[in-house]
Amino acid sequence: MKNTSILSSKPRLSFWQIWNMSFGFLGIQFGFALQGGFMSRIFQTLGAEKEAIPLLWIAAPLTGLVVQPIIGYMSDRTWSPKWGRRRPFFLIGAVLSSLILFLVPHSPTLWFAAGCLWVLDASINVSMEPFRALVADKLPEEQRSYGFVTQTLIIGIGTWVASNLPWVVSQLGVSDEAAAGTIPMSLKVAFSIGGFVFLAAVLYTVLTTQEYPPEDMEEFEAEKKKKNSFITDILENIGSMPLTMKKLGLIQFFSWFAFFTMWSLANPALTEHVFKTPQPIESTYVLTKAEGRAAFEQANTDFQKASNKVGSYMGVYGLSSMAFALLLTLYTSRKSINRKWLHFASLILGGIGFISMYFIPSPEWLILSFVLVGFAWGSILSMPYAMLSSSVDPKKMGVVMGIFNMFIVIPQIIAALGGVNLAYKLLGEDTINAMVIAGISLIIAGFCNLLITDRNAIMYTPEKKPML
Repeated sequence: MKNTSILSSKPRLSFWQIWNMSFGFLGIQFGFALQGGFMSRIFQTLGAEKEAIPLLWIAAPLTGLVVQPIIGYMSDRTWSPKWGRRRPFFLIGAVLSSLILFLVPHSPTLWFAAGCLWVLDASINVSMEPFRALVADKLPEEQRSYGFVTQTLIIGIGTWVASNLPWVVSQLGVSDEAAAGTIPMSLKVAFSIGGFVFLAAVLYTVLTTQEYPPEDMEEFEAEKKKKNSFITDILENIGSMPLTMKKLGLIQFFSWFAFFTMWSLANPALTEHVFKTPQPIESTYVLTKAEGRAAFEQANTDFQKASNKVGSYMGVYGLSSMAFALLLTLYTSRKSINRKWLHFASLILGGIGFISMYFIPSPEWLILSFVLVGFAWGSILSMPYAMLSSSVDPKKMGVVMGIFNMFIVIPQIIAALGGVNLAYKLLGEDTINAMVIAGISLIIAGFCNLLITDRNAIMYTPEKKPML
């Protein structure tokens, strides 16, 4: 029997209703931005060699590969009249993520920090995957692009603010100085603020957003009782993957290879090439003499301050993605967009932004580079999901979004296992070549959009019934 409280056509939601259901992403992005902007710095501070940093990052994509399909599958089969379908997972992930964000910058050793990254990424993924499915759950087809773009607007705000937190905290007088192998207090305070914001933002969504019950409760309960195993269901969904989803997966592969390269190697690349303040190597200083000790400490402080600035400049891509999303939000609230060509242009511009980092004459030019990267980031966080949601069965939206995440994490695993080091060293030994490789990868992703031919995925037309 179908639940009569659900309209055959989902009602259009107001901007503020969509804002409320997406606001938790502000907290999630605080977690991701602090992780993406500063984990490599923490690894370097604790003694990691540059070449080892991508491998230390492998915890993040491996965790996503396992966690997101499981959480998507579980949330599809969850229903509570009080808590809904997706919100329990928002809350569990937020509590765990907040605790780890407090703990990460207090890591005493490199292995401990790598372990924290593993737990942090798993916890963030528990919250994040259901947020993607919630847009498809709550919004009618004609508002899907609007919903994903609104999420991107909030993500942009979170990226910009969180990326600037260590610099702001430092400007307020919290010290960037620390002994060798010790994480400075400015970073510890910034991560603590991030943990608080993460939990508060997700709680706001949980308390202000209601979810629709399953349309056919008897069918829903019968589906839950089926004897098929989780693995069988996942394999069946992978086997029946729509062609459009496979093509989007190729775009995602090159897109996320590029951004993983940035997250793992932007700090060593830009502190060396642009700021001329690489991490000092302790063994090159005569630390038994006062002047040697002082020189090392000064070089280490310069590196930490430059790392703050790298994080702030990286925040610019969040700011430009926010502006990009704001314009799209205003536009898509009234009109359709061509998702394919928008994504194509955005990725090409992002690729140019990465490549430009090799050629800029001074740090200030990083603003322009990251503005262009932000266009790509804003599109990556919205257009593939909007195109995907028009191509799959809405009853399986959670598990499909989880499977789609495979196309995000597999390129990151390849990069972490040596792919990024191998690729950039084809251009030379300097770490800045990694940003060039990121740019080339984004441009390839842009041209892969030409493979998308499904008209419903490219541009939703309200006059026609969406094909599922």
